[in-house]
Amino acid sequence: MERVLASIPPDRFENSLAAAASATEALLDRLLPETGPAPRLVKAMRYAALGPGKRLRPFLVIESSRLFGVPEARALAVGAALECLHCYSLVHDDLPAMDDDDLRRGRPTLHRAFDEATAILAGDALLTFAFEILSRPEVHPDAEVRVKLIGELARAAGKDGMAGGQMLDLEAEDGRKLELEQVLTLQAMKTGALFRFAATAGAMLGGADPVPLGAYGRAIGLAFQIADDLLDVSSSAAALGKATQKDHARGKATFVDLLGEAGARRRADELVAEADVALAPYGARSNMLRAAARFIIGRRK
Repeated sequence: MERVLASIPPDRFENSLAAAASATEALLDRLLPETGPAPRLVKAMRYAALGPGKRLRPFLVIESSRLFGVPEARALAVGAALECLHCYSLVHDDLPAMDDDDLRRGRPTLHRAFDEATAILAGDALLTFAFEILSRPEVHPDAEVRVKLIGELARAAGKDGMAGGQMLDLEAEDGRKLELEQVLTLQAMKTGALFRFAATAGAMLGGADPVPLGAYGRAIGLAFQIADDLLDVSSSAAALGKATQKDHARGKATFVDLLGEAGARRRADELVAEADVALAPYGARSNMLRAAARFIIGRRK
């Protein structure tokens, strides 16, 4: 079934997503100049951060910020910091000790293009650079707002968020069968935490209540993972730009395994409806965020 992107025409949504990606990449290019005392490290960081990608998380930061009249330059800076952290997570996820992948976004993974030690250091540097960016006055003139952003992103990335979720995911490879609630918790940490940060960053920048956007972020984070699981069984490595069906081969519990393909698609649709409800306080001003939710479950890669 073809999905309609809320009241936003598909070409308008795609243009907005592409514009956000272009602006994010231009800022990252400026933030990571090809100079400095460790040129190989910077080259590897640029390989990871400036490679192909949708830049969906920075897009969510920008669009959530629009709801509160936040200057776009501030939203872009937060989006760039978040993208650095996201790219670090991909570099480390691909390492032989983790998911052991050779392909990412249609290119050799960083440890294949460079070497394993360089990949570890580039990931470390991107992670710490994310917080360096958030500490800068251009993110927000109020230091308390900057500290809040730093704290929330650290929480999303750490033991109670992405890193903790990755640990639970690795532990699930030992053949231990996970129940649906356990997988929901795992994915809310591993995948969902960064989406929640992206969705609520605009409220933090605008001094507004982040709760409604937090509910939106939780819904789309889970929908994103369900879409990933569906693509893993229905698409090809050529189409996705990365290996497919590895989770099943490793015995990991996926939403497709637990719910079946039809059930997983139904749950994704339910999550989009939940995202719509969460955005109700913002009315038509949030239609681009509604379109993003539909894009997430309808994507082909």
